[in-house]
Amino acid sequence: MASIKQNPVARPLPDFLNFGVMLRILLGVNVLALAAALVQGASVREWIDRYVALSAWVQPVLLLDVVLLALSGRVLRQLPVRLGQALVLLLAAGASILLLDFFAFMGFDEGGGPRLWRAGLLGGAAAGVMLFYFDLRARAFSPALSEARLQALTARIRPHFLFNSLNAVLSLIRAEPKRAETALEELAELFRALMRDHRDLLPLADEIALCRQYLDLEKLRLGERLNVEWDIVDVPADLKVPPLMLQPLLENAVYHGIEPSGEPGTVRIGFARRGDELHIDLANPCFASKGRSEGNHMALDNVRERLALYYDLEARLDVREETLADGRREFRVHIVLPCRGIRS
Repeated sequence: MASIKQNPVARPLPDFLNFGVMLRILLGVNVLALAAALVQGASVREWIDRYVALSAWVQPVLLLDVVLLALSGRVLRQLPVRLGQALVLLLAAGASILLLDFFAFMGFDEGGGPRLWRAGLLGGAAAGVMLFYFDLRARAFSPALSEARLQALTARIRPHFLFNSLNAVLSLIRAEPKRAETALEELAELFRALMRDHRDLLPLADEIALCRQYLDLEKLRLGERLNVEWDIVDVPADLKVPPLMLQPLLENAVYHGIEPSGEPGTVRIGFARRGDELHIDLANPCFASKGRSEGNHMALDNVRERLALYYDLEARLDVREETLADGRREFRVHIVLPCRGIRS
């Protein structure tokens, strides 16, 4: 089963398809180029001129390296670590040599054996520095530390989840005992889900089923005041997601968007795949409430941080408030998850 222990951040050889890894490579090599220009330049003007001249060669090589690493990254990560790292160094050195030779062929550079060897050494050295950085980062974000942080974040969700679910059942025991019995059975299923190892990713279908059960319990308590609309389009069946990713957000939608108003309200949940990304949208009525908004942000920050632990920079969570045409305000949450390599 997929797990936080499989987070790309925690591996000696990074996932070169990960947007966060690509961004760090681009920034890291440019910082090295800035440092090299600073060492060579005697003044600020000369430093800038040398960096611009160096960038004319560094940027094409860097972009070529990033593309080659992204294309071969999956193969490299299946090799022994040291062999994979050696191949990355050779790939960076070879790309530098080939690109400089191409520049010489086009007449942009004088070329020659010494310059080609120097370009290869510089490319390999820059790749070595970045691999050393990723190795240090992997040690800092070790699986044990990531798992401990993840467990602490998940533990914050459980009390609110269970408390609200129990309240929903208690409200039915005297008035509608049969419905209360059904609700208790659903609550048992929810308890079972909470007992799982929350370091493990689970199928999106399971997360959706958990959310449906939770909303069914809340509907027993709130009756016709709670309406739910689901819109699921082309959701990959084998996509794994962090557990309890959506439930806290739906709990916020009920607590902040439905309960403060005595009128019926609608919570909308939509899923849509766009290329290699899964987009999730949640929307609920918005009511100003000082005490409640603080808890709302705590849950949002919790989910956002857990997404960062699992996906680094490849996932994002955005929130906004919008005023509809009829004057009503709506709170919206937009989540983007990567789903590369998932079967359609």
